[in-house]
Amino acid sequence: MLQALHEKGVGLFLHQQGLDTSTTAGKAMFQMLGVFAEFERGIIRERVNAGLARARAKGVKLGRRRVEPAVERRIVELRAKGDGILKIGKTLGIGTSVVQRVFKEVPWT
Repeated sequence: MLQALHEKGVGLFLHQQGLDTSTTAGKAMFQMLGVFAEFERGIIRERVNAGLARARAKGVKLGRRRVEPAVERRIVELRAKGDGILKIGKTLGIGTSVVQRVFKEVPWT
């Protein structure tokens, strides 16, 4: 993005940070900030993945809890009756995402 701005003769000046990309030092600083931001994001990703792997190794179930089978059956019954996602959610007092997830899991024939 910064390259496209420079090609059009536009520089970026951040007053509070004292950063001016029309100068060589400003360009270098801006690029270093980008490198550090990418590095930090990579470190965070590695830590999250390591934590998930550690949890899986301990046998922790990840993700949301499933709804009760009785609720799933009721969702299927209401859908077969012709009710929509919003109406089913309101009727059963559950979120529409739960209703959609049950729809995806149930084979419709």
